[in-house]
Amino acid sequence: MRTESYYNADIETMERGELDDLVEERIRYTVDYAAKNSLFYKKWFRDNNIKPSDIRSHEDLLSLPIISGKTIRENQPPVTEDFGLRSVDWEDVFTIHETSGTSGTPKSFFLTWDDWERYAEKYARSFVSQGFGPGDRTVICASYGMNVGANTMTLAARNIGMTIVPFGKCTFPPRIMNSYKPTSIVGSVFKLIHLAKRMKQQGMEPSESSIKRLVVGGESFPEEARSYVSELWGCDVLNTYGSTEGTMCGECSYIDGLHVPEDLTHLDVYDPHMKDFVKDGECGRIVLTTLLPVGARCGTLLLNYDTEDTTVVITRKKCACGRTHMKILNPQREAETFWVAETPFNRVDIEKGVFQRENMEYLTGEYEAFLYGGDEDDTTLRVSMECEDVDRCDRDIIEENFMGSFFRFKKGLEDAYIQGNLDLLFNYVGPGELELYKIKGRPKRIVDRR
Repeated sequence: MRTESYYNADIETMERGELDDLVEERIRYTVDYAAKNSLFYKKWFRDNNIKPSDIRSHEDLLSLPIISGKTIRENQPPVTEDFGLRSVDWEDVFTIHETSGTSGTPKSFFLTWDDWERYAEKYARSFVSQGFGPGDRTVICASYGMNVGANTMTLAARNIGMTIVPFGKCTFPPRIMNSYKPTSIVGSVFKLIHLAKRMKQQGMEPSESSIKRLVVGGESFPEEARSYVSELWGCDVLNTYGSTEGTMCGECSYIDGLHVPEDLTHLDVYDPHMKDFVKDGECGRIVLTTLLPVGARCGTLLLNYDTEDTTVVITRKKCACGRTHMKILNPQREAETFWVAETPFNRVDIEKGVFQRENMEYLTGEYEAFLYGGDEDDTTLRVSMECEDVDRCDRDIIEENFMGSFFRFKKGLEDAYIQGNLDLLFNYVGPGELELYKIKGRPKRIVDRR
């Protein structure tokens, strides 16, 4: 029988009515704080004829205009002289952070020490819900640079008595496993697969190591990939979702959705095509609002911010773990969603096809995909997959499994394929032969060359 533990039990198990009251109290304070401390919001409220004192509830908040990454870029250098969304004086800024800038000028964010403590609490709640505690030794395979993720997890670990091995990359020598006997690793699906295979090459069996659980952070992934990594390592694989903007959510040990820390992060789901928020159970973009405890300060504050990540609110009912905060599906990046024959598909849909269990007898899991064609009536999707041994790769099995998975919930794509408007090409390469290995930085798994 499980015995549940909590990082902040009073908040994490708060009854729904009390939690909603707390959220609305913080909405009122946060909106007032924004109006008084942010150059951008002072002008924003005025330009939109909004009286901050009128914003008192969840519904009032959702009536406000939605801002985006474009809004942030248009209110910082080089477009403006100062950073309009900075909401404390410079002397109160503890650290400065930037996003990757893959979609344009990096967005700038400013964190006070109080921001760091709130960020760390979000991750600490996730870690405890996943079974972490004193005595755990965790290898962090995430950047300690301008990204906040690794540093936030390190602070969270301090708060709950964990030991951190701050390697930053998953290319650490397997001797780390023997020397320090870590109980967990935080990294991407592909990093964890690579590490397991390097260990096996050196005569170490990952499933017999000291690892008790793995955490995948910073990317969406299909359940097939989770199952494969879990099989390789012989332990549970849990998921977290976070960003510089502050969207730290995590699965508990029941692994049936990511808990949202509702008292610190207001998360709703918006359909940009309908231009309206959607009901629980319907898919849309995550719209984030920073929530501040009364009296708190914040370096960069966001109201109704479109993250451009998509998700579904699964439930707001109490979880089997006892937590009452709502749960969402694993978010997907809209930038990794593509349209063919008026039907969307995401990078995760491709990975679902690659990671079919029978395929993994032949594949490493590494892949890349390219879209070609001049219009919607003539599209080619080429999927290149890395094989353990190209000569013994059963291509018929792989292609049958891939297409069965890819078309299962994509009737529009299947129809386009049958009618000849979508062509699927499969390419098989040996280890290290994918194009992405020649490109520096984070690889793009799908490239649209139409």
